[in-house]
Amino acid sequence: MMIGYARVSTVQQDTALQREAFTRAGVRRVIEEKRSGGGVARPLLDELLSKLKAGDVLVVYKIDRLARSLVDLLKILQRVTDAGATFKSLTEPLETSTPVGRMMIQLLGAVAEFEKAVIHERCEGGRIAARARGVRFGSPPRVVQADVCRMLDRGHSRRDVASHYGITEETVRRVISGIRVCDGGPGEHSTKNRRACR
Repeated sequence: MMIGYARVSTVQQDTALQREAFTRAGVRRVIEEKRSGGGVARPLLDELLSKLKAGDVLVVYKIDRLARSLVDLLKILQRVTDAGATFKSLTEPLETSTPVGRMMIQLLGAVAEFEKAVIHERCEGGRIAARARGVRFGSPPRVVQADVCRMLDRGHSRRDVASHYGITEETVRRVISGIRVCDGGPGEHSTKNRRACR
């Protein structure tokens, strides 16, 4: 059975153009969804995919009516294939029941992998450049309150402590205020504070 999936982004839009194309193609059953393609769940599409059977054909007017991205498209097509069904776009040369269509899917998969690799390279290059500028990645170092007290008692400023641990001066202030260590300015401790540090 051929099943059409029509989608528009807002309730103000209609699916007339898509329905006309389905009628010309002989598609009698059409599922309509009025949802944005990006970042929003599409429950009718999910239900349609879950009910596909062997021999069914999922038909769309254009690929962008079905998928948010290339990766999303490939995931949907995999679900179609797993159900034993096929896919067809009415306006693009993508039909998984033909050798050319299957070749197009493989090419799209290769493009997706290439895109993923390029993004990874860019991210890694950005991380390397950031490390060279002194940016630290991962969980922040654990700051022991007693160690902070000792550094301040030795005359180091909050800026020195922050630089030593790779944290901000505000974080140093929060560590100090957490045990009410510091009454004065950077590096200044009262006798009471020294006892608190111990």
